[in-house]
Amino acid sequence: MSAPALVRDRPNTATARWTRRAAGALVFAALFEALGRAELVSAAFLPPASEILQRAGGLLLDPAFRAHAATSMLAWAIGLGIAALVAVPLGLLLGSVPVIDSATRAIVEFMRPIPSVALIPLVALVIGTGLQLRVTLVIYAALWPILYNTMYGLRGVDPVAKETLRSYGFGPLAVLWRVSLPSAAPFIMTGFRLATGVALILTVSTEIVAGRGEGVGVFIYFAGIAVPARMDDILAGVVWVGLFGVVVNALLVAAERRLFRWHHARNGGLS
Repeated sequence: MSAPALVRDRPNTATARWTRRAAGALVFAALFEALGRAELVSAAFLPPASEILQRAGGLLLDPAFRAHAATSMLAWAIGLGIAALVAVPLGLLLGSVPVIDSATRAIVEFMRPIPSVALIPLVALVIGTGLQLRVTLVIYAALWPILYNTMYGLRGVDPVAKETLRSYGFGPLAVLWRVSLPSAAPFIMTGFRLATGVALILTVSTEIVAGRGEGVGVFIYFAGIAVPARMDDILAGVVWVGLFGVVVNALLVAAERRLFRWHHARNGGLS
């Protein structure tokens, strides 16, 4: 039996996937706990996993931390939503009109590698700090995964399907709506899923660098500059950021599987 056949024969049900992931998380937590208990590093800098998780549970009951978390989630959601509203139409335009794509390619390739965090001083001077600073930087960072996946999805559209509609008298917009967009939709969804993680990273990192206002990043920043540094608070805050990212990604993966079953079936049901 060939190697690809063996891979296909392995169980890939949702239960099996979540079992493997839970086992991996438990092993990681156990190793982290053992490292902390071994006191190879001072407990002030590396508390055991059990103490971090206990502190994370305590933060959930803290109204001040919940306010920080709500502020971060608001900036994340607004920035991500605006990025999607801008990136999808822009990607459809660039992916459908080669002349515009060629004319703007140099500008896009110049702007894409610029780290969003490097723009904090400029954006702060232009529009000020606070929610608008975080939202602007999240938009900038989250735009690129959605934009490029939209363009990539359009390049993979079956040309025969497009030519068939054109032969029946359908115009460019009808072809885009009836063939190109449905075919590219799974790739757009993947780009959006990637952008959620990028947006979360930018939200928290911008809060840490700015060091003012509210947000989980601000909470982590002040825990870090306290004397002595509250490492349990820092790592507990990181735990909640990571859990939020895991939950959002799991929900989007489930939605992607449900909405685009035909795409996953064509790719062997692997993701």
